[in-house]
Amino acid sequence: MAGPEDREENGLEPTTPHADPQGDPFLRTRFAVPTRPVTFLRRERLVRHLDHALQTPLTLVNGAAGAGKTLLVADWAAGQDRSVAWLTTDAAEQGCGTFWAYLLQALRASDVPLPAEVGFPADANRVDHTLLARLAADLSVRALPVVVVLDEYDRVTDPEIADQLEFVLHHAGPGMRLIFVTRTEPLLPLHRYRAAGDMTEIRDAELAFTPEEAAALLELHGLRLSVHAARGLVERTRGWAAGLRLCALAAQERPDPETYLKEFEADRSTVADFLLAEVLKRQTPETQDLLLRVSVLERFSPELANALTDRTDAEAILAGLHRENAFVEHLGHAWYRLHPLFREILRAHVRVRLPGLEPELHRRAAKWLRHSGSLAETLGHGAAAGDWEFTAGALVDDLAIGQFFTGLRSDDLAELFSRLGPEATSPATELVRAARDLSRGDLDRGLTHLRHAERSLTGERMPTDDSAGLAAARLSCALLEALAARLTGSPGRAEAAAEAAGKLQEQVPPHLLDRHPELTALLLTHLGSARLWAGRFEDACAALSTVAGCSGGASTALPREESLGHLALIDYLNGWLGRAERKALAAMDETERFSLPRASGSGIGLLVLAAVAVDRNELGQAEALLDAAADTHRAMRDPVREAGRAIATARLLLARGKPRAAIEAAEATVAADVVSPWAEGHTALVASAAHLAAGRPEEAAALLRAVPDDQSACAVGAARAQLAAGRPEAAIDLLDRLHLKGRSGPAVTVRASLLRAQAADAAGDSATSRRLVAQALQEARRERLRRPFLEAGPWIRPLLGTVPLRGPAAGWLAPGPLPHGGPRPEDQPPAPVVEELSGREREVLQRLAEMMSTEEIAAELYVSVNTVKTHLKSVYRKLAVNRRHDAVRRARELRLL
Repeated sequence: MAGPEDREENGLEPTTPHADPQGDPFLRTRFAVPTRPVTFLRRERLVRHLDHALQTPLTLVNGAAGAGKTLLVADWAAGQDRSVAWLTTDAAEQGCGTFWAYLLQALRASDVPLPAEVGFPADANRVDHTLLARLAADLSVRALPVVVVLDEYDRVTDPEIADQLEFVLHHAGPGMRLIFVTRTEPLLPLHRYRAAGDMTEIRDAELAFTPEEAAALLELHGLRLSVHAARGLVERTRGWAAGLRLCALAAQERPDPETYLKEFEADRSTVADFLLAEVLKRQTPETQDLLLRVSVLERFSPELANALTDRTDAEAILAGLHRENAFVEHLGHAWYRLHPLFREILRAHVRVRLPGLEPELHRRAAKWLRHSGSLAETLGHGAAAGDWEFTAGALVDDLAIGQFFTGLRSDDLAELFSRLGPEATSPATELVRAARDLSRGDLDRGLTHLRHAERSLTGERMPTDDSAGLAAARLSCALLEALAARLTGSPGRAEAAAEAAGKLQEQVPPHLLDRHPELTALLLTHLGSARLWAGRFEDACAALSTVAGCSGGASTALPREESLGHLALIDYLNGWLGRAERKALAAMDETERFSLPRASGSGIGLLVLAAVAVDRNELGQAEALLDAAADTHRAMRDPVREAGRAIATARLLLARGKPRAAIEAAEATVAADVVSPWAEGHTALVASAAHLAAGRPEEAAALLRAVPDDQSACAVGAARAQLAAGRPEAAIDLLDRLHLKGRSGPAVTVRASLLRAQAADAAGDSATSRRLVAQALQEARRERLRRPFLEAGPWIRPLLGTVPLRGPAAGWLAPGPLPHGGPRPEDQPPAPVVEELSGREREVLQRLAEMMSTEEIAAELYVSVNTVKTHLKSVYRKLAVNRRHDAVRRARELRLL
């Protein structure tokens, strides 16, 4: 009988072997391309990516268990117009000879003819190098490359097999395309393939289902879910294929599948069974213990993991788990996190296997993080451990008490410390209770806790070995005292708190002040508001301007908004509408820039804009702004804000012809420890105007007699009442005693000019009256100040209809009926716009006229490009144009520029 050598000499093919080198028959299932289930979803984006596998020698499909790797490649292979050799690799202990015997058999099973000289491994544990060389040589001359898929390649751990594969792949050249389907990195020089562009990679991030794909997959399971609803499931599973399929199967059995998919408990689902069996139980006992312990953490470093395990090997374990795609994600900079579902399941497992351990793990994490991690994580773990004195102490020691009031973490901190019970009685816990209650607007309870903290901090029981911690606590106390003084309208207490804070800041480590710029910004904002309430405008501006010009990014955005809003109010009270509007808009931009909730501040800027809108007779806009200002944080409703709201509301009611309601609104009680001179004066001014509107000039005059002369707006109001009462000399005398130039803005000076014009008109001096009205029109035009002309009475309407005054009034101030013999229609100026432009729209329009680009306008106004585009659309609509050039031309016709 002829042997193999005789067969080769005679050109005969050896009989195709039916057994591996150990004599065991080949398992045909290892050569079969896996069948896709009926509910399999073909994802074209991944198929297209795999098509690239035909252009590169090596393809790596690397993902976690259940990521959908095998089915993806199987679906792609089934769609090829050529044979694909498929081999599902066996356990790690198989030898080189067995591996290559199976690989050669996979090639034959896919109809790839191999010449007899290639040979066959006779030893299960070794393969002759000649066999590999012959195989590579045969593959290198093929017209079409042979495609080989090695599924579950992570089971192959013998580096010798990897070296042999790399040898064949390299020398086969364009004749072979090798696809690894694996959970781990194969032992190949992947860096060389990447550098040469010879490798195609598909990893977990790309294997993850998108919300659209998840919705399509659920539909294959008979579940109709919108993409929006599917998005939440994708976020929870991170698009993990097996998790989505298992959830879909479980949801099919529920009466309300959509609710189940939103609320299912991962630890009580088949997902838990899968992850525990496929991931956790595959690990060593030491690795399982580490995974269970770090499951209490959102993220963790090797050092933090060591602190929880009392070991020192976490770095190597975590790196290995990440390489193995064992649902441990690397975040960079030596930080890791668990897949959310895996973490949820492990946490439940901890409670069952290690009852009572979870609080201790949180406590260890909190202590480690206090010195090496973020404050937010420290507080979260301290609260989870139920150690409130530690948690409150960490917040106060870090000088972070101001974060209760910045709009960034305010709600998170309030929620975190809402579980703080009465059993904790340290100064830090009292300070936290005070901040929590003050941030909720509960002034009485907040002050009670603040007084307890103050007594503890000054008592003998306070330890003295931590001077920095003591200074931080006392500085936090001073901040809360300044806020309380602001809220109660107590300027003296605010000054004392600010003075104490200034001394304490010298005792606090500078790096803490640098880390928390919001503390100083909040302190000065409270001081500025208290000074403003006292009528000390210059001192208030000094404190508020410091905050408005400070840096600090998002942490000081709310104090900057508050300060700019208060500065806007000062400008408004002094009669400078344009300045007030610009500052109020800048205030609103501060919170919009950092996406802070509008209701986090006092809304003082909105109130100023509303008051400005009333003076411009934009009453609908004023009402909308007042409504928006109503939705503000209760904790920030200080006397300044309440008085400002009362005055703006009263002015609006007065403008709408409701004098009685205006008086009631103006005289609304504002709780404060001291009386504010400007609040009292402007309340009297609105009430006086209401009496005038009701035809009671004597009552109007009496209300303003007690107001000090240094309040120019009130003095002008008093002159108006005297003139209405028939005492023009007294009115002019009051106006003559005022020094308005440079001090008071157009809202005051225009009214003063109109009063003088009215007196001159009554005296028969029409030339002087026209001159004064023209002067008032010119000054008011820049501010679009309309109310003074509407309040002036019927004497002014004929004057506005005269030829000399019609021009200055056109385009922004609608004149009264024209006298007989008025100009021809073609001589009249263009009709005013139907809807007035807002202040910010005018600013955008002005820069449009200066030929600035959209990007330049955005940079100039400190807003986003999208915000500028929104304003431009509104300008085009209001001016009935479609282009920039037409908008500028139309605005010039209407004398808006």
